[in-house]
Amino acid sequence: MTPLQQNLDRLEESIAAACRKASRPRSEVELMAVSKTYPASTIVEAAELGLGLFGENRVQEFALKAPELASLRAGGVRAEADRPILVHLIGHLQSNKAVRAVELFDAIDSVDSLRLAEKLSEAAAKLGKRLPILLEVKLSPEESKAGLEPESIQAEELLDRLPTLHHLDVQGLMTIAPWGVAEEMTRECFRSLRTWRDKWSQAHPRLSLECLSMGMSGDFPLAIEEGATRIRVGTRLFGKRQPYRGPE
Repeated sequence: MTPLQQNLDRLEESIAAACRKASRPRSEVELMAVSKTYPASTIVEAAELGLGLFGENRVQEFALKAPELASLRAGGVRAEADRPILVHLIGHLQSNKAVRAVELFDAIDSVDSLRLAEKLSEAAAKLGKRLPILLEVKLSPEESKAGLEPESIQAEELLDRLPTLHHLDVQGLMTIAPWGVAEEMTRECFRSLRTWRDKWSQAHPRLSLECLSMGMSGDFPLAIEEGATRIRVGTRLFGKRQPYRGPE
């Protein structure tokens, strides 16, 4: 058994335990394997173990990996399913890279402004596709965190405009909990995202916000307990991450 298989087995046990604790079926929680800084060969190995959803942080980094993954993304044979793998952009996206991002990725999970949403919709229209997106919500005081301030005018403007951007498929919300804080603060962050999802769903019934992408290697059990429908795990799957030193 390979180290990755061992890590995946242990991770699945932990996810199942968190689901049992929350009285939720395992099928309600989608696992995204965060493959940023790892080579394309690691994604291939993970796909052979049955993983089908991957998260990347940088447009240029994934552009270098994409050619090696072309057959898998076109539906090449995988160990447990004959279906394409999907790769989402989960890192901050500058609007000047929107066109390339739409070309490269199956979805963008970090939309945080109306300007970016409009750029993505325009690019998707030119490619004749409808692009799935998540809205990234900033629920942490850390300056380094990106995302929409939920009580801001910018958030309301974006939510009002999204139904008219017909080449975007709005599927839900994403957030990152603050680092190194007490468990209750982490829970409150996840709880807050669920609360905002419910509030915005009621106020904007034309939007579908079912996906709650929250929880990473260090805090996903809490996220599952607080309603996550997708967790993003890298280190617990692939091991210690090397700093990225490639093109931005």
